[in-house]
Amino acid sequence: MTLSVWIWISAAVLALLAMLAWGRRPAGRRGQGPGALRRGFALLLLLMALGLTGLGWLLRTYAWLLDDVPVATLSLVEQAPQRYRATLVPTGGVGTDYVLLGDEWQLDARVIRWTLPAQLGGVPPVYRFERLSGRYGDPKQELAAQRSVHDLRRPWDFWDFRQQWLADLPIADAHWGSAAYLPMLDGARYEVFISPRGGLVAKPADAATEALLDQAGW
Repeated sequence: MTLSVWIWISAAVLALLAMLAWGRRPAGRRGQGPGALRRGFALLLLLMALGLTGLGWLLRTYAWLLDDVPVATLSLVEQAPQRYRATLVPTGGVGTDYVLLGDEWQLDARVIRWTLPAQLGGVPPVYRFERLSGRYGDPKQELAAQRSVHDLRRPWDFWDFRQQWLADLPIADAHWGSAAYLPMLDGARYEVFISPRGGLVAKPADAATEALLDQAGW
């Protein structure tokens, strides 16, 4: 279950408690004071539920990061020299095709680590993919040749909200995962892993890809 789903479930529980508190009516005139307190408490619960709903929406692109886990597979088909169709399939998601130029592919991710007291509460880090790009083996060609960079972010999420509105509050720290890159080879298929510290690691997903890497001298 994703982080956003857990947050939305908590928001639904708070909203239900708010409705129960609001619906209880005091008996007689003596209950007017306690009734007003209950309504105030119900409004507070409702505001907390709305806040959690918004937080869940902001974190919709992030996933739990509990251990070294596989997060995506990348398959490559050569279309022309130094031009490949890359199919990126996030774990549990749907694949998307991208055109990559160059000799190697590179995948970047952002890892958000929570500050106190969330760490004391055992809240694990979360991650999202940032970009997928092609790179050239020759640095001179990298400077002069056509680039291919694909933005994997979604507009307006938790990090954007934090940077714009909560930048001065010690809520979370972002760490760029070490970029994973390997050569683009026709028919190759890679599996990408990420660690809680934000390190990305790419490995061949099958024996055929291992053979292609051996032939390419990797």
